[in-house]
Amino acid sequence: MAKILICDDSAFMRMMLRRVLEENGHEVVGEAGDGEQAVQLYNEYSPDLVTMDITMPKMDGIEAVRNIHSNNSSARIVMVTAIGQQSIITAAIEAGAADFIVKPFDPVQVIATISKVLQ
Repeated sequence: MAKILICDDSAFMRMMLRRVLEENGHEVVGEAGDGEQAVQLYNEYSPDLVTMDITMPKMDGIEAVRNIHSNNSSARIVMVTAIGQQSIITAAIEAGAADFIVKPFDPVQVIATISKVLQ
């Protein structure tokens, strides 16, 4: 069971991810609606893993990943991206993201990716 922080500007996406994660035995320790809040909650909760949307207000997901990684280089972050944002994924991986999930996501794929990153 991992402690997970969900970061997405869409309340609906956060709800969907929370349900998938909790149904598979993970604990959601917090939810952030923008990149600044994501960094703040990461520092507050030190979760085992973060799901990070790329397109968010105030600070985008890639900048938030850079920020988190500058404070904790072992942070495990999985990007959540819409289909067609593959070019951005490279920047996210370079910033320190471990893997990514494509929206609309398949719950089986979400759990497989998170399990892989947590190993």
